[in-house]
Amino acid sequence: MELRTNGERAELVAPDEGVVDPRVLDVPDDLIISLTEWAQVVAAMQRTDAPEDASAAVLVSRRGMQLADRLSSVLETPVRYHDPLTGEVLFVDAAPAPQRQTPQPEPTPWLTGLTVSALLAVVTLSAVLTLAITLSDTSALLALGANVVVTAGLAPSIWLARRVLIWRWVALGVAAGLALGWVAMVFVLL
Repeated sequence: MELRTNGERAELVAPDEGVVDPRVLDVPDDLIISLTEWAQVVAAMQRTDAPEDASAAVLVSRRGMQLADRLSSVLETPVRYHDPLTGEVLFVDAAPAPQRQTPQPEPTPWLTGLTVSALLAVVTLSAVLTLAITLSDTSALLALGANVVVTAGLAPSIWLARRVLIWRWVALGVAAGLALGWVAMVFVLL
């Protein structure tokens, strides 16, 4: 595969001298856009009649080499880079991208987590029942309303904490305590 410019277009030329559409080769869109912009800059530099700015030419050539290197990585094949400003043809064989190792998930601490959940369920159940029993002496409706307020106040925190590694055990315990509190509320009110 060879990377060269044709006017304001960057072209990929196969070994049989046929132009290949980069989308057919699954080249990412951002790389295609970068190649097009690079070719437009090259064309603009070639059109100018002013004396060539050596530093700009070096930058454009270097950018073309970087794009050829990236293209070689994407295509996983060597790419010949035809420098439009100097006329050089360079071979680019990008090193394969390092394989990312997926970290092994940590084991779930079931014993510790369920112990924390059980303790928090007991504390939450005790708090809800204490409030319900105290308020049921005044009014059963007041005890029921207080339980609704406590449950509605804790529900958003429980919902957010359910996926956080350590706090999920706390959320499980509080949710279990609230659920048991609602079941116990029936016996308190009767």
